[in-house]
Amino acid sequence: MSPFIGRIERLLDLGTPSRPPDDGRRRAAVAILLHDETPGPRVLLMKRTERVGDPWSGHISLPGGRHDARDPDLLATAIRETHEELGIDLAGARLLGSLRPLSPLSSGPFGMEVTPFVFVTHAAVEPQPGPEAESAFWLPIELAASGALDDTYTYPGTGRTFPSWRFEAFTIWGLTYRILGDLLAAAQSETV
Repeated sequence: MSPFIGRIERLLDLGTPSRPPDDGRRRAAVAILLHDETPGPRVLLMKRTERVGDPWSGHISLPGGRHDARDPDLLATAIRETHEELGIDLAGARLLGSLRPLSPLSSGPFGMEVTPFVFVTHAAVEPQPGPEAESAFWLPIELAASGALDDTYTYPGTGRTFPSWRFEAFTIWGLTYRILGDLLAAAQSETV
């Protein structure tokens, strides 16, 4: 096991997944799927299909989506959505735990809370993008942590800039960047 994965595993709490409260707030879950391999761990990301009405249309994201009332908990949401979007069955991956929930800045006046669940796989996993995913790729997470991919993203039509990573033809910014930043901060905090 890579030192990075070991640090993450020691820091995350598996806890017991529970049904989100029925308080009217929208909730979603994403899967941070890490592939532990010799050159260094990679994280699976996808490019969302461009669709009218989707505020994250064409963006790079982690697999995941909205909690469905039929999902027993948010972990089930992350597992279901990963299968729907990328054809990956997370039953073969090991759950390390979850990170704190975050809210996208563009989630509207009532907000949306997104809970990231961290999984690790030692076997090669080949994503099969479904209708919601145009493509998928593996980001070397330690390369992102090194600062070698640091860039900025200017949101079209606003002039607002955001920190981002540029990897090959992909720009990782927004909530995905923030979630992975939390993952990297957690891994680095253990070394302090």
